[in-house]
Amino acid sequence: MPARNPRIVAVRSGPALRPRVAKGALTAVDVLLTQLDQAYGSKSWHGTNLRGSIRGVSPEDAAWRPQDGRHSIQEITVHAAYWKYAARRRLTGEKRGSFPLKGSNWFARQTIDAASWQADVELLAACHVALRAVVASLSLPDLQRSVGGSTNAISLVSGIIAHDLYHAGQIQLIKRLREGDWQ
Repeated sequence: MPARNPRIVAVRSGPALRPRVAKGALTAVDVLLTQLDQAYGSKSWHGTNLRGSIRGVSPEDAAWRPQDGRHSIQEITVHAAYWKYAARRRLTGEKRGSFPLKGSNWFARQTIDAASWQADVELLAACHVALRAVVASLSLPDLQRSVGGSTNAISLVSGIIAHDLYHAGQIQLIKRLREGDWQ
């Protein structure tokens, strides 16, 4: 992968870095990084992002299911971490098998305590930082290359952005259902 875009200066924004363009036009990578960070944890116009949706959630609320057979906030959090990992792996060409949990896509979480919930939140943050670093290293030709099947890198990154926002909204809805604030 090519070196990081020299026109981007990093500024701290939560656990992620948000790009600020020094001088010159925004690149596609600049835009993707901004959107990736806004969907995950940086302030944005659209409201609660993924990190914001799980901030302050207790272990008990994280484990609650709106109905049998439905996913809990904790399971959604680990699912989002997995797909950030999978996107990073596809962008780098890395082989499967390095995700810290056994399995793929959805991971059953049967019991929860404060330590396991915190570990899952930290896993999501680590997967975001790792994905972000890979996206920051991409060039325009990298964004256009195939990363499996008929998907190119820009579509994959755009998809993970949408995935974060979808699950942020889903978690917000589950929290309202848990509170009984839906009638």
